[in-house]
Amino acid sequence: MSIQKPKGTQDLLPGEIEKWQYIEAKARELCERFNYREIRTPIFEHTELFQRGVGETTDIVEKEMYTFLDKGDRSISLRPEGTAGVVRAYVENKLYGEPDVSKLYYIGPMFRYEQPQAGRYRQLHQFGIEAFGSVDPSIDAEVIALGYTFYSEVGIKDVTVEINSVGNPSCRGVYREKLQEFFAPVKDKLCKDCQSRYDRNPMRILDCKIDQKYGEGAPTILEYLDEECTVHFESVQNHLSAMNIPFRINPRLVRGLDYYTHTAFEYKAAGIGAIDTIGGGGRYNGLVGQIGGNDQPGVGLGLGLERTLLILQAQGAELPQVKPLDVYLIGLGEAAEKEVTKLLQQLRLAGLKAEKDYLGRKIKAQMKSADRFKASFVAILGEDELERGEITLKAMATGEQQTVKLDQVTQVLREKRL
Repeated sequence: MSIQKPKGTQDLLPGEIEKWQYIEAKARELCERFNYREIRTPIFEHTELFQRGVGETTDIVEKEMYTFLDKGDRSISLRPEGTAGVVRAYVENKLYGEPDVSKLYYIGPMFRYEQPQAGRYRQLHQFGIEAFGSVDPSIDAEVIALGYTFYSEVGIKDVTVEINSVGNPSCRGVYREKLQEFFAPVKDKLCKDCQSRYDRNPMRILDCKIDQKYGEGAPTILEYLDEECTVHFESVQNHLSAMNIPFRINPRLVRGLDYYTHTAFEYKAAGIGAIDTIGGGGRYNGLVGQIGGNDQPGVGLGLGLERTLLILQAQGAELPQVKPLDVYLIGLGEAAEKEVTKLLQQLRLAGLKAEKDYLGRKIKAQMKSADRFKASFVAILGEDELERGEITLKAMATGEQQTVKLDQVTQVLREKRL
């Protein structure tokens, strides 16, 4: 039996990968405009990083991490999300010593052991940004705006932004008690996970899909925000309005990670079954200190690329296909074949997309190959043309032919492409 890919993974093949390249290029170009610089961190880290950074009460740490002992008996985990690794790199490499806010972005695979379904894989891909060093609410709004702009510019329609404040440790302590009072009468009816969350982090009960009915009528954290949190949250809203970023307040939005403070947000879009969240993020003051650095405020987001592509497909968006060849070269005869090899390299070095036959096929089969590659031109070089220092160019769209000097073919093709 042939070996197949592991459950929850996918092969991204030519013809499909161009769509990925398109949205990744858009992410990079957008980050350049917003002045975020790329960072690349290891795909695996010490397990303790995620336990401390993501939070031991989260589903990610409790159920979903790929964790193993390496040959030195160290506990290692494949990264389930991007923020913790970026924070570790920020601390370890002393980026907090920079005079300006550190604005970073990443694109890459994450790993979570969960039941695969539409838009959810065990190896998934995220585009994320992180900004360290500022408590200014305007940078919360900037992060939200970058994500919204990304979805808009890749072509997704009807994206909605939901925001909430999850407060600071002080007002969360008060809210924690109110939630425990609210859930106390039904504690024994809650699922096993939520019974555990009741003592450790009752806010996570609001995020549970199983026990939603028991959360109806629960107090919201907005009722218990102190003045600092209220002012911050109102300021975020004002900045979003100034940037014309549409949003709505969802007082039940808590996100699935323990490190959030103040602003939490999600992007919603319909099109992939029951799943409508396609990305999200928030502020995480305290996380840098928790991971071992001199504490610095931070805010960031993570956007799922699989879900982005599924929404685009569901909405019928036109995405780039394989780029056509500029020219397909055909050599007739041994001497002409040798010259074609030389010319092929010359054209490629000049920035043209060029190809030739490697299977020893007849000219008719080579023309069919050029058609499959959607070549704009076929350049045919025979022995007679070679002696005259010429080559025949045929436009595939019209069938029109012209003879061009060999030493001018690169320039002619570049002009025609323009």
